[in-house]
Amino acid sequence: MTSSSVRTGAVDEVAVARSYEIRTYGCQMNVHDSERLSGLLEDAGYVRAPEGSDGDADVVVFNTCAVRENADNRLYGNLGRLAPRKTQRPGMQIAVGGCLAQKDRDTIVKRAPWVDVVFGTHNIGKLPVLLERARVQEEAQVEIAESLEAFPSTLPTRRESAYAAWVSISVGCNNTCTFCIVPALRGKEKDRRTGDILAEIEALVAEGVSEITLLGQNVNAYGSDIGDREAFSKLLRACGRIEGLERVRFTSPHPRDFTDDVIAAMAETPNVMPQLHMPLQSGSDTVLKAMRRSYRQERYLGIIEKVRAAIPHAAITTDIIVGFPGETEEDFEQTLHVVREARFAQAFTFQYSKRPGTPAAEMDDQIPKEVVQARYERLVALQEEISWDENKKQVGRTLELMVAEGEGRKDGATHRLSGRAADNRLVHFTKPDTEVRPGDVVTVEITYAAPHHLLAEGAVLDVRRTRAGDAWEKRNAAEAAKPAGVLLGLPKVGVPQPLPVAAGSGCGCD
Repeated sequence: MTSSSVRTGAVDEVAVARSYEIRTYGCQMNVHDSERLSGLLEDAGYVRAPEGSDGDADVVVFNTCAVRENADNRLYGNLGRLAPRKTQRPGMQIAVGGCLAQKDRDTIVKRAPWVDVVFGTHNIGKLPVLLERARVQEEAQVEIAESLEAFPSTLPTRRESAYAAWVSISVGCNNTCTFCIVPALRGKEKDRRTGDILAEIEALVAEGVSEITLLGQNVNAYGSDIGDREAFSKLLRACGRIEGLERVRFTSPHPRDFTDDVIAAMAETPNVMPQLHMPLQSGSDTVLKAMRRSYRQERYLGIIEKVRAAIPHAAITTDIIVGFPGETEEDFEQTLHVVREARFAQAFTFQYSKRPGTPAAEMDDQIPKEVVQARYERLVALQEEISWDENKKQVGRTLELMVAEGEGRKDGATHRLSGRAADNRLVHFTKPDTEVRPGDVVTVEITYAAPHHLLAEGAVLDVRRTRAGDAWEKRNAAEAAKPAGVLLGLPKVGVPQPLPVAAGSGCGCD
């Protein structure tokens, strides 16, 4: 572990409840880590700042991502905008964690000496202690653990949803993809004990959660620690035996480890949803080899064919990188070929960007920006057409939706609600006369399809009130009764909106 300190000018303690705000960037692993950071802070007596505080909290935490090009510039830009606010607000603290903190370490406090705490991906549990130490010692605390100190799921968690939850089954990754820095920052794969995973799921279900997503950098490599190649399919089947658990999802698998027993478990376990996010990255065997991906086009399409044979209505999504170093027009055409053959419900597409510290960043034949942009636009146009065609096939179908919270940005204006179908398609539906809560289940008929969502414009056919809806209602009542965090009410100084969390598997490196 490394540690250092820099003067930050903290002030005497104020005897009020201190508020916090967390800004999250990157993949679902970071989103789940932020839930743990919230749990840790609330366990230590902090109070979550009201929505829209935008830097008005007493403690602002950045949970960073190192995958995107210019991720560091974005971080330092946001930190720079908070500097004058911190000057105006004695006692305010700023913390930086996540992958960029793991990578840059002491650089952060050198470039932004007003930062109070820097912590890594392996020691998120130290945040409250480091904040207190920085306040008392009036020095910035930098602690980066080189290996995992404790499996993160043992930490307190403030989950963002009352009805759906992430459940980590592993951390780290054993792959060596040339475009990805995640293994260097998250470490080698470490699997969690199956009994601990199932105990957490059972506890969540007892609290009212009805949907869980199994989470890992390479989720279907689960079991590699103990040499059991069928451990992941066994875990899926075990989830199927948990009473009250209605929906099971997982992200993200790797084609190398996607075996027939997993397909069988998906098809034969009723609460495992007919949805699969399977990163492609490229359809060219030449590029896949340069990426150090261990499968080829034929193997990938073979998996898709087997999944469709076993689960005909499965919605399959993917990640694709355009413009990897050395990618030729012929290579790109191979990617388009796979997209046409696979007919993805959605594809999360990324223009290749250099990621410092990765082998790909040093490769020859970096593709000119204008070429990458042109290819990207062609890919997006093709996928939009396919997504629309695939969604049109849903028109006339009767679907069960789990009502979602905050998914339909126009719901208030359109008098609709939104929910997710079993295959994870987003559906906006007419608000029924009966009260419907997030976590409840409705049955609707699809009447219209757009590339990225479906509409059910007729009357809702059925409403099923659920324990998950009860949990949402109970949680909202409890939140309303809580006192708000104490804010100083200083005028805003132009703090920018947080960057959106990436869709799909987030970093695109699975």
